[in-house]
Amino acid sequence: MTMQECVKIGLDNNLSVKRGVYNVESNRVGLLSAKGNFLPTLNFNLSGSQNYGRNLNPVTYQYFQGVTQTVNPSLTGNLLLFNGLRLQHTYRQNKMNVQAADLDLEKAKNDVIIMVVQNYTNVILNKELFENAKFQLNSSQQQLERIIKQVEAGALSKSNELTQEATVATNETNLITQENQYNLSLLTLKQSMQVPASTQLEVVVPDIAMEDLAITQTPEEIYAISTQTLPQVKSAMLKVEAAQFAVRAARAAYYPRISFTYASTSNYNSASDKARYAVDPSGAQVPQTIGYVNSDPTLPVITQVSQVMQISDAYHVKDQLSDNLYKNVGLSLSIPIANGLQTRTNVQQSIINRELAAITVKETENTLRQSIETAYNNVVAAAKTYTAAIKQVSANEEAFRMVQQRQENGAATYIEYQVASNDLFSAKSSLARAKYNFIFAKKILEFYQGKTIEY
Repeated sequence: MTMQECVKIGLDNNLSVKRGVYNVESNRVGLLSAKGNFLPTLNFNLSGSQNYGRNLNPVTYQYFQGVTQTVNPSLTGNLLLFNGLRLQHTYRQNKMNVQAADLDLEKAKNDVIIMVVQNYTNVILNKELFENAKFQLNSSQQQLERIIKQVEAGALSKSNELTQEATVATNETNLITQENQYNLSLLTLKQSMQVPASTQLEVVVPDIAMEDLAITQTPEEIYAISTQTLPQVKSAMLKVEAAQFAVRAARAAYYPRISFTYASTSNYNSASDKARYAVDPSGAQVPQTIGYVNSDPTLPVITQVSQVMQISDAYHVKDQLSDNLYKNVGLSLSIPIANGLQTRTNVQQSIINRELAAITVKETENTLRQSIETAYNNVVAAAKTYTAAIKQVSANEEAFRMVQQRQENGAATYIEYQVASNDLFSAKSSLARAKYNFIFAKKILEFYQGKTIEY
């Protein structure tokens, strides 16, 4: 796998990144809820019951003896008109929280990228050291074969052969050590990618060219750039703004609350399910006896009354609900006077949270500044180490070449040859470490400036 492929897998599998994604979604849900608070509420309610015995008919307001069924639908609504701008401050607070969560997610991804890239670089380094150890072992084995032939020919003593065998054994041990280091670094890379240790993985060694050893910017300049490009400082500052809106929202509880209310209700009662009568719309009248003169049934008192006619065979549910419809609109005013110091303590706690958020900004800035200063010093030290390592390898290569020539001509002892060979191997290993340390330190420093880490 290439470094980019390893980074992608690490980002896809990392649990902190996944948690950050859900944290963003959670804050977006909170923002949606804050938006919804501006909308009016509307609720439909429906209740029904069956009554036994003497009960009041809410349609006629007359008592009825028997079994009745009632249905009571209602529609209620409420619109908040004023509550000290609490909704507005809460909305702005949630908006800031969403932006901060996005930046926190970016920070989590950056942490994973740096971790995977560092482990990937360590694998490349240990792989190169492993290859150097194999070369060293192969060289010592070839030297042993030559010494054995010289001992058999009587040109060298047996002690030279035994000493070289010890050197081969030492190089074999060194090879095993380097192989273990390589395998361990490969395991660490897999763990940072959140893949099982049994996963077959071999890194692609990129063609890494050494960059300019000069650093053109100071730590202060790099820090100034990082505060504008990296997410952690911006996230901390957004959380301070969100905390300030939380303070304003808490203080809004000191103000009165004004709401617009609406209600619409109706009812139905089965006791009214009988035929319906109404006055004849034509105006026809009929005589009706209303009494008798001196209680004499032969002398009735008669008057004309409007004629009543049956308009329906029953008072249906729809008609009862329509005729009994009741509507109400109004304004509700609530003035806070005393609530057990809840508002005061909420305000004080929100102020404390704001100050803690401000401290977090300072901590984040200090951590970032210290990280940049450390990275800067690492780059400077790595550049110097790399320059010295180049000179050391060049000098040891020349020394080894001369000793090798002298040894072939019989002018140098085996000990001199072995010392020169070990010095060259050590110098090459130091050069490899210095090379990758510088490359990684330089990439980290560039990362703080908002640049992508690429090989």
